[in-house]
Amino acid sequence: MPDVESPVPLDAALSFQTLADGGLSAPVPGHFSNGPSALPPEKGFPFGGLLAALCARSMRQGLGLTAPLRTLSVQYLSAAAFGEQVAFRPRLLRGGRNVIYAAVEADQNGRMTHHATGTYGLDARTPGVSPLHSLPPPLDSLSPEATIHGPMAPHFSRHVDYRFDGGPNILGGNEGRPAVERTWMRMADRRPLDEVGLCYLLDALYPPAWTLSKTPAPMTTVDLRIDILNDPTPENAPDGWAFFEFRMLDLGSGWTVDEATAWGADGVPLALSRQRRKLLPRRGG
Repeated sequence: MPDVESPVPLDAALSFQTLADGGLSAPVPGHFSNGPSALPPEKGFPFGGLLAALCARSMRQGLGLTAPLRTLSVQYLSAAAFGEQVAFRPRLLRGGRNVIYAAVEADQNGRMTHHATGTYGLDARTPGVSPLHSLPPPLDSLSPEATIHGPMAPHFSRHVDYRFDGGPNILGGNEGRPAVERTWMRMADRRPLDEVGLCYLLDALYPPAWTLSKTPAPMTTVDLRIDILNDPTPENAPDGWAFFEFRMLDLGSGWTVDEATAWGADGVPLALSRQRRKLLPRRGG
């Protein structure tokens, strides 16, 4: 039967237990599957955005880091099973006053599921030169119905509020046009936007390549890199909202590469990500 229980809030999913060896552990609830919500979570895999957030939180908590996260790079090695504990073992690679390097390895029953590195560092008082993006369309100008819904919407999308600007265009809506999707997003529980929220939201959309055809190719993420440029605040991310643009950069040779950018309400860039996915053979094809 499909998982129909109330979704676990993101902060609850990021709550760790301490292991005897000093590591941390947390399960992956079925509400964070990337499979269609009409089907059991096991028809999909654990959502990469949640795993990225778990990696970021485990390094910060396990190593007692206080400096802001600036870069997170995650490699997805194998799919974790839902409901079972995933062990996170963070380690400090190099500490310093200006820049800190950390890593974390995650495994489930001794089998590695993913690996991540993080770069942390305090900002300096230097002149900013980030160009302003054109201001996003006003949030209240977009219909609340411009969202992801229906039985094919992935389980993880239940945790997100969407307000699409001209979309969603999944299953061929961008045929003959650039594979770009633009949308306001926030966590559905309305938590303030922070580094783990950015890690979640920068992956909280279908691959842009799936807007080019009514029969999109199956694919799986192998690498995700996130760079946080400016920390979200109540001023630039009011009520947790930020504006996101997802863009396909390349599709071919068995791979696709996408990028996503998060913008504050004032047009200042908050974060960007780049994701490499491997195309999978069609079943029965």
